[in-house]
Amino acid sequence: MDRRLIDSGLALASELSLDAILQRIVELAVEITGARYGALGVIGPDGRLVEFFTVGVDDETRRAIGDPPVGRGVLGVLIEEGRPLRLDDIRAHPRSVGFPPHHPEMHTFLGYPIRVRGTIFGDLYLTDKEGGFTDEDEENLRVLAAQAGVAIENARLYEQAKRREQMLEAFREIAIAILSGAEADEALTLIARHAKELVRADLASVAALDPSGRLRLRVAEGEHADVLRGATFPPKGSISGEAIRTGRAIVVPDASRDPRAYQPVVRLGNMGPMILVPLAERGRAFGTLNAVRMRGGRPFTQEDVDLLQRFADQAAIALEYARAQREAQRVAILEDRERIAKELHDGVIQSLFAVGMSLQGASLMSEDPEQAERIEGAVTELDRVIRDLRNYIFGLRPGILADRQLDQALRQTAQEFEARSGIVTVVDIDETVAAELASSAADVLQATREALSNIGRHANASTCRVTLRREGTNAVLEIDDDGRGFDPATVRRGDGLTNLEQRAEALGGKATIESAPDQGTTVRLVIPLEGISV
Repeated sequence: MDRRLIDSGLALASELSLDAILQRIVELAVEITGARYGALGVIGPDGRLVEFFTVGVDDETRRAIGDPPVGRGVLGVLIEEGRPLRLDDIRAHPRSVGFPPHHPEMHTFLGYPIRVRGTIFGDLYLTDKEGGFTDEDEENLRVLAAQAGVAIENARLYEQAKRREQMLEAFREIAIAILSGAEADEALTLIARHAKELVRADLASVAALDPSGRLRLRVAEGEHADVLRGATFPPKGSISGEAIRTGRAIVVPDASRDPRAYQPVVRLGNMGPMILVPLAERGRAFGTLNAVRMRGGRPFTQEDVDLLQRFADQAAIALEYARAQREAQRVAILEDRERIAKELHDGVIQSLFAVGMSLQGASLMSEDPEQAERIEGAVTELDRVIRDLRNYIFGLRPGILADRQLDQALRQTAQEFEARSGIVTVVDIDETVAAELASSAADVLQATREALSNIGRHANASTCRVTLRREGTNAVLEIDDDGRGFDPATVRRGDGLTNLEQRAEALGGKATIESAPDQGTTVRLVIPLEGISV
């Protein structure tokens, strides 16, 4: 055996990186046969060339040529027939399609398939040997192809073992982050980063439905991440939207040429192979985990899809755990408010009431009119304090939900507010929408109480209205009044709007307050009825 073949076997056996092995195979083939140019084309599942490793063509020429071949012409013959092909002049073959602009002219040709476990992995292409290729060259290439098949399989096994180890470490790190209470976006960023590394993508991102029904790229890691992060787009006309609608993973061969142009990655124009797997909770998809390689990159395999799906499952768990934590915090706050309200009502208010009664008795017994008037003034001030405390308590207690549906609780809340404040309160509740909000009833009721409490304390209104209705896929809660209103630009932002915004965000929605001097105030909460809060 040619000493160079022994050396080539040793060289391939010492390398474990698949890309490095493929490049080394071409270099050895050129060296052993004396060819001027060499290439190795990796064949994809659809029979097209998906990767191309070359020797003899410089980077400048390669850039001028443009996209690598996909397997037409003479290269296609080798793919179709799966056996060696030797030609004195490649241009004379009936299947020859010529060369693209800037491609060097080539004449003599020798092609040989590389098999891995009996399946053709790719083909070696050698051209332009002085005097033409010989039987000896073909025999040497046969030995090199066999060595290459073993080296490729070993590299694959090594990469699979290494990937499994990295995957376990990634899942451990993600689990620790989730269980330690990391914010949802922090956990999603970690998931995207690990997914990008393990599927060897150039970019990974998470898109999720927002309260408006649009998709938003919550996190992005890698190429163009800063441009894409936070971008919103409609589900219709996007690849993510299709993955959500079908509930299935989608593999895109070339994102830059995909017609679903609403996907932000498609509009970049330089991204290639792409995987999108749906994020789902309780069987309902609400977003996608996406991995993309630059245009011309290696296509994703089914193994990549399966791995990304496992990361998508982790992402769904992270979001659900974050939601459960928020729910637990809300329950704790509600319990605290109930306790504080009870203590205020049973303790502080009763004590103030007793003090007021004592002062009224002292006023009646006083023989000094001036002193009696001062005592009555103090009693009046105590009454005002008690009234304010009752307003605060009204805003704190969600207890009436214990044995009532949300629509009933809202009506009773309005009745109690009208009886206490003297402000006429009109209620317009869509019972179907109220039933759909059953899991969020405590927050909806609490938001209503806080808004009514603010009206009682500040609005100087004669009438207010509580409305719950559906708008598209959202529930809309509105509390408006005909009071004196205010100019949002000149009034200090207080806890009221902040609390409402936080409550709406916890439900995956949005809160706004609209007001103007002498034109009343409208508090509006938009809460999604479809999808989940992420």
